[in-house]
Amino acid sequence: MFDFIVIGGGIAGASVGARLSALGSVILLEAEDALAYHTSGRSAALYEPNYGSPAIRALTAASRDFYTAPDAGYLSPRGLLLVAGPEEQAAFDADVASMRLEPVSMDDALGMVPILNPERVTFAAHNPGAWDIDTDKVVQDFARIIRQSGEVRQGFRVCAIGKTATGWAVSSGAETVEGRTLVNAAGAWADQVAALANVPPIGLTPYRRSMARIAAPEGQDVSRWPMLFGVGETWYAKPDAGALIVSPAEEDPTEPHDAWAGDMTLAEGLARYEDHVTAPVTRMLSNWAGLRSFVADRNMVLGPDPADRSFVWCAAQGGYGFQSAPGYSQFVADIVAGTSPAIGADLASALLPDRLR
Repeated sequence: MFDFIVIGGGIAGASVGARLSALGSVILLEAEDALAYHTSGRSAALYEPNYGSPAIRALTAASRDFYTAPDAGYLSPRGLLLVAGPEEQAAFDADVASMRLEPVSMDDALGMVPILNPERVTFAAHNPGAWDIDTDKVVQDFARIIRQSGEVRQGFRVCAIGKTATGWAVSSGAETVEGRTLVNAAGAWADQVAALANVPPIGLTPYRRSMARIAAPEGQDVSRWPMLFGVGETWYAKPDAGALIVSPAEEDPTEPHDAWAGDMTLAEGLARYEDHVTAPVTRMLSNWAGLRSFVADRNMVLGPDPADRSFVWCAAQGGYGFQSAPGYSQFVADIVAGTSPAIGADLASALLPDRLR
């Protein structure tokens, strides 16, 4: 009998399981043979404190101390550069205000990214306070905390969930695990887990987002380039292991599955990227896709379900799962423990499941 059963071994499950370990014994159940196999393993991996709704920004701010602790080794400098064409000034101004960016001259922008096309890019704004996240280290460190007093089981594909006299029984068919509190951190599958537990769904919709890895432009060392954003998040590009990853930043609603990139979607996204630079895309090295899951108000769903307080949600992370993981996992642990969350009651009300019922 565990105090907490956490379903889902992505960043949400690993982080909330680690936080709950301070309150009791935890078992983390992951369907795949590796942690962070789906969306968490396909993240753009950026800590950007001005990205997301006010509640998400608060959770991201609450994550800073964890990520920047002495010798933590989770973050490395990256920066973010927003670029726009002459017809995009209104959208550019809106993004600058929303993301609290500092407009820079084209000379400064070209100093950061020499392949920008000055005939196409007429506006640029920069945020030096965006950071790369070592996502694998984050997940593995959280999992290590769980293992200190609990368990992490991979290859445990949940097929049945039932109530017991003392809490919950979760079965893979071959094995059953029992616990007092069930934590649903199943990513795109979170509503399916709720259905197995006979708990009302939250209306979760997974959206596909594709990514292509392309070779670095010839003769260019991209390692110190900032992440590039198109206005309105219509595309973005980021240095990664000596190459560039480029996303069309699409949001195509779909069903929970092992996602793959669409050829036409990738082609359109690469074309939007190429429209802003002087270096053509000559070859694609690889491609993939992940699922970013949202509810209708696009805030996370964190905390006990009002229909059954022993069923706890840690879901709907959208595209903010890593940047705010230390914050939202502590938020869930605080709510479960009956402690006032650090972000305050008003922002907390935008995250609790009660708002959806």
